[in-house]
Amino acid sequence: MSRRLSSKMPKQSLHAHRKRQTDLSAWRQRTTDPEKSLQNHQSPNNQKNDSKQGSLEDALSYFQTVQDRVSLRKDSVLQKNLATVESVALQRGLPPEGFEVLLNVALSGKLADTVNTRLLKSLIPASIIPENSIVSSVSWLCVGKCSSKIQVLFLRWLITMFDFIDHKEQINALYGFFFFFLQDEKLCPYVCHVLYLLTRRENVRPFRIRRLLDLQAKMGMQPHLQALLSLYKLFHPELVTITLPGKVKAYFKNSDDPWKAAIIAVRQRNQENSPVPLPLFLGRAQHQSRKRKWNSQMVIPASSRNEIDLEVDMKKGCVALCDTTRYFPVEQLQSFSQLLQNIHCLEFPSQMGSVLTNPLLLYYMNCKKDESANLRLDYWLSQTLEEECTWCVAADNRYEEEFKEFLETIYQAECFLQEGFSSCQEFLYKSLPLWDGSSCRSQVLKLVSWISLKRLSEIKSLFYDPLAQLFFTSSLYFKCSVLESLRELLQNWLISHTIDLDTESDSQDHSWNTTLSGLVDGVAQLINFVGRISAAALLLESNSTLLLHFILSFYETVCDMYLQYNLPLLIMPPPGVFYPALLTMDPVSLNRLCYIMYRYRTNLVAAKENYQGRKKLPQFSFSSKTYKEYNQYLIAMVGCLWTSNAFEKDIHPQGLCMDEELLKKTAVKEYKKSFNIVYHPALMSYAFLFLQQAIPDNTTFDLSLIKGKKWNWYLEYLYAQGLEGLKLFVESSINRVSRVSQSK
Repeated sequence: MSRRLSSKMPKQSLHAHRKRQTDLSAWRQRTTDPEKSLQNHQSPNNQKNDSKQGSLEDALSYFQTVQDRVSLRKDSVLQKNLATVESVALQRGLPPEGFEVLLNVALSGKLADTVNTRLLKSLIPASIIPENSIVSSVSWLCVGKCSSKIQVLFLRWLITMFDFIDHKEQINALYGFFFFFLQDEKLCPYVCHVLYLLTRRENVRPFRIRRLLDLQAKMGMQPHLQALLSLYKLFHPELVTITLPGKVKAYFKNSDDPWKAAIIAVRQRNQENSPVPLPLFLGRAQHQSRKRKWNSQMVIPASSRNEIDLEVDMKKGCVALCDTTRYFPVEQLQSFSQLLQNIHCLEFPSQMGSVLTNPLLLYYMNCKKDESANLRLDYWLSQTLEEECTWCVAADNRYEEEFKEFLETIYQAECFLQEGFSSCQEFLYKSLPLWDGSSCRSQVLKLVSWISLKRLSEIKSLFYDPLAQLFFTSSLYFKCSVLESLRELLQNWLISHTIDLDTESDSQDHSWNTTLSGLVDGVAQLINFVGRISAAALLLESNSTLLLHFILSFYETVCDMYLQYNLPLLIMPPPGVFYPALLTMDPVSLNRLCYIMYRYRTNLVAAKENYQGRKKLPQFSFSSKTYKEYNQYLIAMVGCLWTSNAFEKDIHPQGLCMDEELLKKTAVKEYKKSFNIVYHPALMSYAFLFLQQAIPDNTTFDLSLIKGKKWNWYLEYLYAQGLEGLKLFVESSINRVSRVSQSK
């Protein structure tokens, strides 16, 4: 069963594999030869560590043969061997064969609790933890030789090391034994956590649900009991009929245990000292340069059978072998056709992190909609993000690059699924108030684009408010990045809505209308939020053209929500965005504003025609305020670009209307024409180039010459320069040009 067995070794019986896995003398023989092969490459540190190999073997032999209760203070041999185990464990980790020996002696009650505690705290794996060592440990729990303190410490160790155990089949067979320990109030929270990690569909039974409900009635609404009941309800909702709280911050306490930091330190030390690549903690690949917890879980664990067995099974096909009690091992999953054939009996790996990097497993999550798999993945993500966030756990950001890779992996998985993880949303809500805006900026803002519409009532206080504080106090480029992320967020919400529409029938029920109402409210909140921060940002950044580009990109999505995404909502940009775009000196921005106004008109006309053509009034319709704002902006644009009377006709409260006496004091000649298509600062360069081509002999460059027929020629010249948005706006909103276009 050892994962390090060579594929060239003859196939042996299962009994022989198990015997060799726990045979200490066999392990000594196996660990000697590889050391000799690396002698010429080892560093002085490695040679010094290897000098302790014999001492570790002696220590394990001592603990394997100890019989009577020994006093730590009076026995120097015990002190020496205990110190050896601790030293080697903290320096480079323990080999797989050492765990059964040390767990047996720690849980057998032969030694004092002080010694047992030190032994359990020294159980740091160098690679993997054999499953059979856990099975024998559970048998000692059933005997009850050790104290409750040691039992609790063992369960905490088991929870921490769960992902380092090579296989889980035999451990899952002990589900009933673990469930029995729920009656112990001290062990109950930790046993619930272990059961939460082990539970499969076949483990959910009515008598277990009744037992949990009895415990809940006795202890009250404890989070660990709610966790197990919630998981049971996902598997069999017809059996768990009680209502459970939908919002729980954390089911299990994320306490600081003595092993996590040691695992990281051991792994890092082994990587630095090893002249050859070390195998993954839980993978089959032979290269690893990362040190953090999540990276050791990104590879599907090896099978409980050797490679020859796997190859034979793959040739035969495992579809026929799958029944109600057998699962298809994910390490054999190689193609999409295999996924389709075995989707009914596929079992997810214990290392849920490996799902993020496996497209086939992501396909499974997307197609099967397995709530238990989603729950397990969300739980793992929430724990890992909370433990490893570089700006939350410590000021030391040595692992920031690796954390960036982890966040990038999560984002890629969300893009694949076209859906965000709820645990990532909770992480963003908790960490944004603590974020400095620079650490992992790109990755965090990418995750922002997949926030869901859940908890809409809290999104302002948990998301918009902390993001606004960062937005206003950060650089121009950060503001642009945030706006782009919010545009992608809006687009993801709208795309999700169109997908939901495709899956719904024509007859929409009350629940669907409620969902649509929630979407409309959420989208309106987002658009209004972006409008407020955009207007303020333009003031702070002196109407930056780069910033205006990202703002207009956002409103290019907003202006087409009705026709392109079938969402009954349109919101006009605030005056603090519209007028800076109208008076900009950048022709690209002005052209985009013209296109946005054209699309607003198209959507509003379509909505009005749809409203008038229905016999039954629709539940959602545009307010008269939207039409009024559009008309005000339209008057301002036509007054500026065409009729040259914006200062007189603009009726918007924050518009361009000014007193004539004030305008005369500016000493600007023909101030009324200052923003038409000839004199507009964004288009004046085109006007000069047009005059140079139309009247080459004229050296005065008098712009007043552009009138009459030359005005129409000038329009065609502007259209030829790629100002398509200006063309669409003029031809759709100005009657004179519309008639000319129609006559042509």
